[in-house]
Amino acid sequence: MKKLFLLGVFAIGFASLTNAQEIADNAIGLRLGDSDGFGTEVSYQRALGDNNRLEVDLGWRSGNNYDGFKLAGLYQWVWNLDGGFNWYAGAGGGLGSYSYDNNSGDDYSDTFVFVAGDVGIEYGFDFPLLLSLDFRPELGFGDYNDDLDFDIALGIRYQF
Repeated sequence: MKKLFLLGVFAIGFASLTNAQEIADNAIGLRLGDSDGFGTEVSYQRALGDNNRLEVDLGWRSGNNYDGFKLAGLYQWVWNLDGGFNWYAGAGGGLGSYSYDNNSGDDYSDTFVFVAGDVGIEYGFDFPLLLSLDFRPELGFGDYNDDLDFDIALGIRYQF
């Protein structure tokens, strides 16, 4: 019985060590997507533990008749698939503002808040590059952004 117990402890310890992943303490880069994510976003990730992190994204757009920004924050759980491959899921929210001038003197602006989910896959290379592909459904509350949007994006980040 004692040998079986020690074998069980050894097997659990070995399984937990082989399944452990190492996420970077910090990662910064770009998240390239669209669907009211305002296109390109500057993205920062900060590890909060061995398998969770905080991601903060700032997206903006500016044109002849419009400009806006969107700030998102997400708490993410990360699980290792194999080697440098991880998958992650998270939840969070954010706020944004949008203003539009239609050249007839009518200016329109709106500030909105949203809740978001996030699920994705990523690969961390041996050098400090992290590539990811994620899907982020967002439910907005405001005049401009008052519906469900599906944001799909490619992330390119430097890990340090």
